[in-house]
Amino acid sequence: MKVVNASPEQTVVVQRSRFIARLVPVDSLDRLRPVLDAQRRAHRKACHHCWACRFHDAEGRLTEQARDDGEVGRPGMVLLELLRREDIEGALVVSRLFGGVKLGPGGVARAFRAAGEAVLEACLL
Repeated sequence: MKVVNASPEQTVVVQRSRFIARLVPVDSLDRLRPVLDAQRRAHRKACHHCWACRFHDAEGRLTEQARDDGEVGRPGMVLLELLRREDIEGALVVSRLFGGVKLGPGGVARAFRAAGEAVLEACLL
């Protein structure tokens, strides 16, 4: 399993909505909360802050969680699938700044996937 060391940020624009993605190292849900708080403070105008994380706890058990923050299209699970596919241990957080165009569930899922893939690509290079 790959462990995240850096915390890059990438922005993807889809039909005027901006999707800002960060990949951060975490090893517990307690360490994820300050990251989410910082993301919310940094992007106050964002409508949704969706996230997924994977890490091994102190006993060595794999923990996986995802949250959609009220967004349609299950973006938390989309982000978790990206972490699973690349076998990454850490958290992927994507904030959406609404651009005025409704994307629908499929469009939202594709946009969150594109943002997640962009930050993974930047991190894995």
